[in-house]
Amino acid sequence: MHYLILQNFFGRLYFYFLININGLFYQFAIILQLSMFYNNATNPFVSEDSNTAILEDKDSSFQLIVWNDDVNTFDWVIETLVQICGHTTEQAEQCAILIHYKGKCAVKKGAFNKLKPQCEAIIDRNINATIEDIS
Repeated sequence: MHYLILQNFFGRLYFYFLININGLFYQFAIILQLSMFYNNATNPFVSEDSNTAILEDKDSSFQLIVWNDDVNTFDWVIETLVQICGHTTEQAEQCAILIHYKGKCAVKKGAFNKLKPQCEAIIDRNINATIEDIS
């Protein structure tokens, strides 16, 4: 039997085996996630800074919702999201698909004061939009 053991930087241990049984060669691998065997305090791959502070963004407790309707086209909604919300074309297309199939989509998250003018601009383009509190 021949074997090779490798360890990568992500805490995985790879065992590769090549076994000869009656003239036939069998090859297999076992991959172990090392973090399963010890906690983070003894894990050499995880460093935890005790001085780390978690910041809470209390201004981002609102979301701008765009609602589906039977009037506006995909192109108009996409153009609006690009111009008003600053989305890329790809982001706007994905939002438009979600709006169409799910009935609504949270297109922007942030402070109420920043979302209100965007919501009003979207409504001015005859697209239904609201701001919801998510906290």
